[in-house]
Amino acid sequence: MRHYEIVVIIHPDQRDQLAAMLQRYRSIVETSGGTIHRQEDWGRRQLAYPIQKLHKANYILMNVECTKEALDELELGFRFNDAVLRNLIVKCDEAITEPSSILVAAEKREKEYAEKRERDHSREDRPKPAAEGKAVVEKKATEDVVETVETKVEKTAETEDDKTVETKDEKTAEIEDEKTVEAGDKETVESGDESK
Repeated sequence: MRHYEIVVIIHPDQRDQLAAMLQRYRSIVETSGGTIHRQEDWGRRQLAYPIQKLHKANYILMNVECTKEALDELELGFRFNDAVLRNLIVKCDEAITEPSSILVAAEKREKEYAEKRERDHSREDRPKPAAEGKAVVEKKATEDVVETVETKVEKTAETEDDKTVETKDEKTAEIEDEKTVEAGDKETVESGDESK
């Protein structure tokens, strides 16, 4: 017996009858003394190009070991079944039993999607601090504004104090200058009286 890999594309509306079709193909292989090493349902997938105005279809992969007569009967079954859009039969050197890369990728995607959905669901269960967070942010913003205003007032007050001190220092300096000038005038006047 030889090993074959079979891919079948099935009409998307015939999904309900898929299990019966697979059972019929399985019985054809097993009645001839063959075995099915791997059978995978890849589910509904996008077609590379439209077939009978369809853009999506169901994909089935089977790795079988059977006789030529059983394979011919399978091919005949595919050809006269309206639900089968396309089929491909490839001869293999040995039985392939490990999962296909397409199935592994699909399972990985499904697992990641389930984890993401679970994370999103757990986030929804937590109480939302949006209102509290908004109040905290508003309070902090208000505190920042008040602090900024207080800082500006303090700086303005310091500047005014500095101006006042400078003004007092200037006035004091002017008074001292006037006293010095007056004292100088008195000395000049006194020295002039002595010369007489």
